[in-house]
Formats: sequence, C-alpha cells, structure tokens
Amino acid sequence: MSPTDKRNLILAFESSCDETSVAVVEDGHRILSNIVATQIKSHQRFGGVVPEVASRHHIEEVTLCIKDALQEANVTYDDLDAVAVTYGPGLVGALLIGVTAAKTVAFAHKLPLIPVNHMAGHIYAARYVEPIEFPAMALLVSGGHTELVYMPAENEFEIIGETRDDAAGEAYDKIGRVMGVNYPAGKTVDQWAHQGHDTFHFPRAMETDDNFDFSFSGLKSAFINTTHHADQVGDTLNKHDLAASFQQAVVDVLAEKTLRALHDYPVHQLILAGGVAANLGLRERLDRDLANVAGTHLLKAPLKLCGDNAAMIGAFANVAYRHGVFADATLNADPSLEFDWIADAVK
Repeated sequence: MSPTDKRNLILAFESSCDETSVAVVEDGHRILSNIVATQIKSHQRFGGVVPEVASRHHIEEVTLCIKDALQEANVTYDDLDAVAVTYGPGLVGALLIGVTAAKTVAFAHKLPLIPVNHMAGHIYAARYVEPIEFPAMALLVSGGHTELVYMPAENEFEIIGETRDDAAGEAYDKIGRVMGVNYPAGKTVDQWAHQGHDTFHFPRAMETDDNFDFSFSGLKSAFINTTHHADQVGDTLNKHDLAASFQQAVVDVLAEKTLRALHDYPVHQLILAGGVAANLGLRERLDRDLANVAGTHLLKAPLKLCGDNAAMIGAFANVAYRHGVFADATLNADPSLEFDWIADAVK
C-alpha cells in the first residue's frame, strides 16, 4: 500500500460462541475477506454448544483463519491500520481465544487494538447494505439476546427493551429439540412454519404490557406441554402446524413491541440484526408492518452476515476507530458485557 492510500484496513476477530472468524474490512463497509470456520457438526450431537469443545476448536482454527483472511484480502500486516476483536458478550473460554490472538497480533505488529461489543457488531452488519442514518432503532434477535436498542447517534446505544428469560433463538432451539430437529433449529422450524397454519394459538406473553420487554419461556413451555400431552394420549400432531403456531407467536410479539417502540422513539431506520434476523417469517412481517410507518425504513442485515462473523466486527470497529475507542494489553474477555461498555474499554 502506498503512503498516500487513505484506506482504513482492520483485521477483525470473532470467537464469542461456536464460529471462529477473521476478516479484513476496508473503511467499515467493504469486505476484503471474511473467513468463518463453523463448529456446527461438532455440537449437533450434544444438541447445543458445549463451551469446552468450542474453545478447543477456536484454538485449532484461529491461526489458520488469520492466514486465510490476509491471503484472500491480498494484504499483509504492514497494510493494516488496526486489529479489532469481540471481547463480549459470549462464552468466556471462546472469547479468550479471540482476545488473546488479537492482542498478540496487535502487540507483534505495533497496531492499535479495538475492543468490540459482539451485539454492536450484529447491528453494524447492516452497514454492508447501506449507511446507517441516525437516530435509528435495532431489533436485535439472536440465540442469546432479544433486545430493542435505540441509537440516537453513531456509537451510542440505549437498550429500551430486552428478554426477561429465554431469547427468541434459544426458544427455537429448545422446541426444535422436542421436534427432533438438529441444532441449530431455527432454519428448519422457519421452513416448516411456511408450510403450516397457526392452529394451536400459543400464548403471546407480555404482548400488551406497558413496556418493550420480551418473554419466550412461557411460549416454550406451552409448546412442550402440548407435544408431551399428545404423546401421552397417542395423538400425532402436524409438525408444520406446530412450527407455524410457534413462529406466529414469536413474530407477533416481536412485531407488536417493535411497532410500539417506533411510535415512542421515531427513527429514520429500523435495523433487523442477529441470527434470528435470517428468519423469513420475521422479515416478511416487518416488511409489511414498516410499510405503514411513515419516515422509517427497514434495514435488514445481509442474510449471510446474520450469523456470527468477523466482518460485522470490522464494520463497527471502523466506527470505534474514528471515535478513538482503543484498548491495551490488559483487555480481557467479558462474557456478560452490556452496552455501557465503552467507558470501561477505552484506555
């Protein structure tokens, strides 16, 4: 790279759960490489992610991912402006692998180190579709989180609603296990839901409560009780109708709460992000509902970037870089990291 080249190149790491990923991102909105080593097959036989297994896989894959990411992007360490890494939330052992690798690269090549909140990464994955306009709102739906996040300006986050128990993605995996669907269950349940009808009318917990919080534990329990009762009396339930009834209950609550939040917090964009943002039922519902919300545009993270990946970390890292959010060698994994993270991360 010539001295006059103004590109901002960030090497980004993501290892919060069961995906080892390293990416090279240019100026926060162009992906030069995004290497993802998945562990799904290793965890399927357990019905979910086993933290120790995940950590061991990260150790095996992270250096290979670094090499592949640099090679695919056709850059060297000398071309980079910074290193970024997810340091929370997530599985502590998995996070530590990424944090340690990123700190090592930053130290060895004298590069700034950028600490990134995993959830901010999910939101800023939408930058690869179009620029984010503020104020904005994010409906963040994943295996571990279901949150409504208000963003009055760049690099500012306020959680105005969150799940009080199971996250939406977690509920999908739990009912999928009952239906005999391998982990992760979300895609299969979504496909079945499009072939069935809402015949079971499962509960919509907290749908009309005067807040923006969510609860999916009761829905999960109602689903499991229905299927167990059918087994006991020898009934065979239609799996497509079961999936459709479950998904309709989830989507109804997510959409209703989001529309009410948009009424109280007018924004330019609603960003749909997180692993469950790939759910076609949710995407279709928000497409219809947002058509009636004047002045608010639905911005959906790209399907291929809804799951965990380092490109989304690089997207937000560019913002953090411009705001001077850097860390030193004392950066550690924070498995319970919240959105009030910046003050603690800045050194």
